[in-house]
Amino acid sequence: MVEGQAVQGTPPQAQASVSMTETGRPEPPWDMQRVQSDFPLLGKPMRGKPLTYLDSAATSQKPQQVIDAVREHYESDNANVHRAIYELGVRSTQAYESARQKVAEFINAKDWRSIIFTRGTTESINLVAYAWGRHSVGPDDEILATEMEHHSNMVPWQLLVRERGATLRHIPLRDDQSLDLDSLDTLLTERTKLVTVVHQSNVLGNVNPVEEIIRRAREVGALVLLDGAQSVPHFPIDVQALDCDFLAFSGHKMLGPTGVGVLYAKTALLESMEPFHGGGEMIETVTLAGATWKDIPFKFEAGTPSIAQAVGLGAAIDYLNGLGMKNIQRYGDRLTRYARAVLGALPDITLYGHEPTANSALSFNLAGVHPHDLAQLLDQEGIAIRAGHHCAQPLMQRLGVAATSRASLYLYNTPDDVDRLAQGLKKATAFLGVGS
Repeated sequence: MVEGQAVQGTPPQAQASVSMTETGRPEPPWDMQRVQSDFPLLGKPMRGKPLTYLDSAATSQKPQQVIDAVREHYESDNANVHRAIYELGVRSTQAYESARQKVAEFINAKDWRSIIFTRGTTESINLVAYAWGRHSVGPDDEILATEMEHHSNMVPWQLLVRERGATLRHIPLRDDQSLDLDSLDTLLTERTKLVTVVHQSNVLGNVNPVEEIIRRAREVGALVLLDGAQSVPHFPIDVQALDCDFLAFSGHKMLGPTGVGVLYAKTALLESMEPFHGGGEMIETVTLAGATWKDIPFKFEAGTPSIAQAVGLGAAIDYLNGLGMKNIQRYGDRLTRYARAVLGALPDITLYGHEPTANSALSFNLAGVHPHDLAQLLDQEGIAIRAGHHCAQPLMQRLGVAATSRASLYLYNTPDDVDRLAQGLKKATAFLGVGS
């Protein structure tokens, strides 16, 4: 076996560093041909042309190892979990709980009981808003978010403050599109109960200074929730080092299946919170008069969970660990720098994001071309990007645009993908007869 490669059916292993060619094109620390071959859809043509997939911020592609893990679970271990006494049920339970342990280790959680399986980031945040917020936030309290939040980290809090009579405030953006942390001097007060902030923006790509935000929140006794939907797939996360109270993320953005996500929370908080959903599995006893709850994490996992999807998420974590999250971060950083340089050199293009902290997601507008039209034209070339408000309408308003185009990069993308995008943009400009 060649060093840096893996045998069939196992996650590939990465080399130790990312190299750069003389032209500034980053070379990945893994065998990219081998990695790309792990993703069946990447090898399928679109509209008769090679697929250039640049929409991983919306959902990542899935390696064969994840697809096989889900299929093999259904073929070999399919049974409901936790209460079955027969062998299939025991094996299914072991696979499901093994995935939970993998998640805990992946984000360096101290206790496996702090890992709650949900349907995704959105449900994780709603769980906190409902199970913690409705019992902890009152009319005199405030929740602090940012102007760049995804709707999933904005609408649940809008619903909560409306119901509880509380106040929702926002950290503004500076003109360079970074967060204005100076505003914390007035925004953070003894009334602040929770600071909820996106770790990495799905629009701007900004990796926000959450360590500083958490430190400042602690000074006023506020809890902190991090939306890790974009950060967890792209760089190492250590919840103990961060000292966040909650972290929400989705499996499908980190090579895993759809329909499974994670809420991490400190165990003391989970133990103090009321259930989110009621029903089977989350109960200890039920009478006609009432019920008592199971211990965490099961108190928050009512009904039959997404068992096969959790198993698939465990396989995705194995794959990411095989490449190494630090390697993924370094390669992603350099590929982002390359992409911003290539796109930024094109005429009539506006790039968004705070360049020093931007990673993986590149939102842009091409003068005279609506993002939806551009996405359709690029699709004719086999290039998949996203266009619209990206579930961040308040941020669009702050940027003064109705929508943007967005190309988002991941570990299977290459500088050639960036170059194809640039050529596609040039072709679209010429076809429409716009620009300078």
